[in-house]
Amino acid sequence: MLIKATRGLLIAVVGVLGIAVGSFPVQAEINVSITEGFVEPLPIAIADFNGGQPEEQLIGRDISEVISGNLERTGLFKPIDNKAFIQDVRSLSTGVRFGDWRLINAQALVSGKAALLGDGRLQVEFRLFDVYGEVMLEGRKLTAPKTAWRRMSHQISDYIYTELTGEKGYFDTRIVYVSETGPQNRRQRRLAIMDQDGFNHKFLTNGRWDVFTPRFSPTSQEVTYLSFEGNVPKVKLLDIPSGREETLGNFKGMSFAPRFSPDGNSVVMSLADRGNTEIYTMDLRTRKFSRLTNHPAIDTSPSYSPDGSKVVFNSDRGGSQQLYVMDINGGNVKRISFNKGRYATPVWSPRGDLIAFTRLSGRKFYIGVMKPDGSGERMLAEGYHVEGPTWSPNGRVLSYFKQGKSDSRGKVKSKVYTVDLSGYNEREVVTPLDGVDPAWSPLLQ
Repeated sequence: MLIKATRGLLIAVVGVLGIAVGSFPVQAEINVSITEGFVEPLPIAIADFNGGQPEEQLIGRDISEVISGNLERTGLFKPIDNKAFIQDVRSLSTGVRFGDWRLINAQALVSGKAALLGDGRLQVEFRLFDVYGEVMLEGRKLTAPKTAWRRMSHQISDYIYTELTGEKGYFDTRIVYVSETGPQNRRQRRLAIMDQDGFNHKFLTNGRWDVFTPRFSPTSQEVTYLSFEGNVPKVKLLDIPSGREETLGNFKGMSFAPRFSPDGNSVVMSLADRGNTEIYTMDLRTRKFSRLTNHPAIDTSPSYSPDGSKVVFNSDRGGSQQLYVMDINGGNVKRISFNKGRYATPVWSPRGDLIAFTRLSGRKFYIGVMKPDGSGERMLAEGYHVEGPTWSPNGRVLSYFKQGKSDSRGKVKSKVYTVDLSGYNEREVVTPLDGVDPAWSPLLQ
């Protein structure tokens, strides 16, 4: 992993979408490389954002808490307790006393200001400083409706993350998943959505029909999912901002919702016909199908490469369930998994460098990654039942769900988790009810 730094701090530049932004000049940058794996978290001081009026002060404090939580959950940053601060937060507006921040071992400092404008909008300024280099690395001014304060917090977090890691941020995103409740033999399954940190949760379906395996478009806020209306599986296409929904088709032999192509104009899916499961693509504009595989084995769970030239899928054509890669026209099929156990649910990273998957071996489930040629396989998470990886839009974090064993009353808990590529930072994303089958959105527009 390449990290860009000044005296151990990481640097880059990013843009914010959907909110008016102004910027301040960046003064210096030095490049440093570090090895992959566990990284000692960077001590960072995140001061409460100033505000003149009580409401502005409250909003400013909430913004700094969201930023702190976002950065801390990455495992790359260690926010310093505000009680340790020496310099008064209000005096930061007149200048940073860098020596005070070095005394508490802060290597980076974030300060800011929240102000309510006359038209009711909220204006938020922030500055990111390299404490040891005594320079400002980034400064921005964002303006949006007051109700968008949490989203602005995520966008500021993305700025900071990008500036300090050289990687794109992923905080201004959402996760759609299947919310489950009720006894195991009568589960109610509803489509739900939340911010990547679990806040702003809401249900998208009413639970009248069971839903399964949502998939996000990589280019828009659209999802596909399976809906069993009257026990007939239908593939739905839902535009989340407008709530507009349409049926792509009734596919009796489908067990997973289709996955979008990188440009969002087509989907790839597996369909069973007369006992034979094959992989097809469908053009969303013309609804035309193209068959990719032609084999007596079960071919399923396809996922496009980010350049759209290849598809990864799992198949039992070799005698056990393994991963294969083929060209987009169905040619040049190559097996890429060779270790013990069965492999399923492969998903190509948006960076193109890795494929995530579920593996069952020795009565235990794993979430792992490998390179597209099958090399470099490693496990990131394990459990009694873990499944369904989905990538953050920057390709550095995975979300998935984890189920435990049934308790004495036969109940099973299912929870949504995330883990970064180091495998050292597994976190639960708290949901109101049980959750399975997460799908990560692209950055919001």
